[in-house]
Amino acid sequence: MSRVACVDLFCGAGGLSHGFVLEGLPMAAGIDLDPACKYPYEQNNDAPFLQRDVSKLPSSEVADLYGDAEVKVLAGCAPCQPFSTYAQRYESDGKEGRWGLLYHFARLVKDTSPDVITMENVPTVAKHEVFHDFVATLREQKYHVWFGVVDSSQYGVPQMRRRMVLLASRYGEIKMIEPTHPDPITVKEAIGRLRPLSAGEAAPGDKLHVAAGLTDKNLQRIRHSKPGGTWRDWPKKLVADCHKADSGRTYPGVYGRMEWHKPAPTMTTQCYGFGNGRFGHPEQDRAISLREAAILQSFPRDYAFVPPDGPVHFTSLGRMIGNAVPVGLGRAIAKSIKAHLAALPDQA
Repeated sequence: MSRVACVDLFCGAGGLSHGFVLEGLPMAAGIDLDPACKYPYEQNNDAPFLQRDVSKLPSSEVADLYGDAEVKVLAGCAPCQPFSTYAQRYESDGKEGRWGLLYHFARLVKDTSPDVITMENVPTVAKHEVFHDFVATLREQKYHVWFGVVDSSQYGVPQMRRRMVLLASRYGEIKMIEPTHPDPITVKEAIGRLRPLSAGEAAPGDKLHVAAGLTDKNLQRIRHSKPGGTWRDWPKKLVADCHKADSGRTYPGVYGRMEWHKPAPTMTTQCYGFGNGRFGHPEQDRAISLREAAILQSFPRDYAFVPPDGPVHFTSLGRMIGNAVPVGLGRAIAKSIKAHLAALPDQA
């Protein structure tokens, strides 16, 4: 295969990039605005991290990163919060701020002419003008475009995570590979062998295997919680006032335990908190640890997120882990690109 170089816009802690690296597609660089992502990105992906605002990023800087590569791949998984169901209630569509990041992605495409492009986001991105403008730009630039919603659990991610994936190529038709894991990996298969923890405890030898503390009331709540159950399983004295109200009756998924024999629910930026979703451990009386959350995002067990002497902050690490493209999905996207390139007569 010809020499390939990949640039990952909005790279975060490196989930997509790591999937590419594991599949033999080398990264030229990862680009993100969050300085906390520099250590995990560079430590695990053998590529430089550039702290840049993509909306102000010169196209020439991206073009220079490819060097003399024969095949240039540009990945861009713009932050998904503006396209989430929650955000739609509070933000109007537009071409400024975070909503406009896809327009800057399109600008970089037009100016640098990568050979292959990929984008990942929440499924609801397809409801917005900015997405369709992005697709239209690619087609105007003579790219063959494929996009569709995929379930990450079908690609080796032990988590139910539906995502919009887009692939585009100058060479010809391109598409996502067929599912590689029709029988999804379960929570037990993914994290069942990790050292047991109590709420608030950290494991010796792995500073990320640490569980957030619980108040006395939440400790009582989780002890009354069943795997796959809801707060409706609790004694009435433990039910929160907000859930007793009519407006709270439709939120049964918060304060829940995961189930051993199913994939995990979608990891979020607050997946380390028992009250933030179905993030309770299936058996132990605590929320999942940061390491368990990372594994459920299909990061390798030894993926380094902080320096050996660095502090562990739940908020920043939860954001990096929850926002990441699952490594398994990154691998599937990389395999799709490799299969596309391998099928070309002059790329064999």
